[in-house]
Amino acid sequence: QVQLVESGGGLVQVGGSLRLSCAASGLTFSLNAMAWYRQAVGKQRELVAAIASGGSTYYGDSVKGRFLISRDNAKNTVFLQMNSLEPEDTGIYYCNAVNIIGGYYFPQDYWGIGTLVTVSS
Repeated sequence: QVQLVESGGGLVQVGGSLRLSCAASGLTFSLNAMAWYRQAVGKQRELVAAIASGGSTYYGDSVKGRFLISRDNAKNTVFLQMNSLEPEDTGIYYCNAVNIIGGYYFPQDYWGIGTLVTVSS
């Protein structure tokens, strides 16, 4: 059974930083592309960043230059370093394994409970 446990969220002021972690189990982590999604109140879940098994990365336009995704295959963990946080970054952040098909990212059905990030102004 696949389990994804996100952590590292919290309350931070505008311009601050947070580092999210996602510990994965029950899957061959090193062979899976992984991604971070977020969902704000009243909005659909959106893809924030992804990292392929080989290390190539993708970032959504709103986070480019501010967020950095990385992975530690030895620890089955994916990270999201978030800098220069803005109120619009507020939401619940989830990680998931994804399939990359034709340049598009399709999440697998492994959602955890997420971690809440609140950016206050």
